[in-house]
Amino acid sequence: MGVNGPRAFFPVSAQGGDLIVVPARFGSTRLPGKPLLEIAGRTLLERVLANATAAAGLAGDCRVVVATDDARIAAHARDLGAQVAMTAPELNSGSARAAAAARLQDAPPARVINLQGDAPFIPPATIAGLIATLREGTADVATPVYRLDWERLDRLRAHKETAPFSGTTCVRDAKGQALWFSKSILPALRDEDALRAASPLSPVWQHLGLYAYTQRALDWFAQAPQGTYEKLEGLEQLRFLENGWTIATCEVDPPRHALSGVDTPQDMALAEDAIARLGDPFPAQPQSGPQSGPVSEPARS
Repeated sequence: MGVNGPRAFFPVSAQGGDLIVVPARFGSTRLPGKPLLEIAGRTLLERVLANATAAAGLAGDCRVVVATDDARIAAHARDLGAQVAMTAPELNSGSARAAAAARLQDAPPARVINLQGDAPFIPPATIAGLIATLREGTADVATPVYRLDWERLDRLRAHKETAPFSGTTCVRDAKGQALWFSKSILPALRDEDALRAASPLSPVWQHLGLYAYTQRALDWFAQAPQGTYEKLEGLEQLRFLENGWTIATCEVDPPRHALSGVDTPQDMALAEDAIARLGDPFPAQPQSGPQSGPVSEPARS
């Protein structure tokens, strides 16, 4: 099914305490118009909206809006029954677009979830879990991570030989708060042979590029300058850590469908292949937790 016919089955959420924002840009350099491109017969935006709507249902007191600067994407979102916030073209990140969309709401949300419009395989339970983490704790930001077994770690290392900035790792404290994120594989592993013999799991955590923010933290982020390490690593979450904000990490299972984001034609092909091999997760239904399974390539953030 294409983008021309209406398929308005996404319920419009009532005004509530939290907001899931789906930033969706047309002007991708590597894959123009990607929110409107189809994977296995459904557009990227349609798939992301299905997950967002299911997550809002799981969380309760939550609504969904698409943030875009493009009339074509806005029209498709409305055809799907979604609310739309038109945001400025010059906004340079999904977080900035999410902040702008939140400011356009009649009722300011308490928390904002930034669910990128090119991330079709993030389970609704993972999204809802971030909302619960912020509601129940004291962190400013929440984001998911998963622990790598040795096979996945070996695969990530091999992948970084040709794509060194693909795949983000996280170092956490004993309470699960993030100490650091890096495009390098952290921590360095002394006496790795002994570690491999002791456990099937490595000490390395990989990050999924999904964030939930308190409104206060997101408002600060939208006006704060880039941080030194944020520029060096190309990771916007480091802006928070460099300035003393707290990021809670939520442990999830390794993703069944490997790609957390679709950025290139090659990613589109990988996504189609994953659906053909592993099944199509659409339509998204409320789940008790994220699914686990084989991973064909390291997920990226």
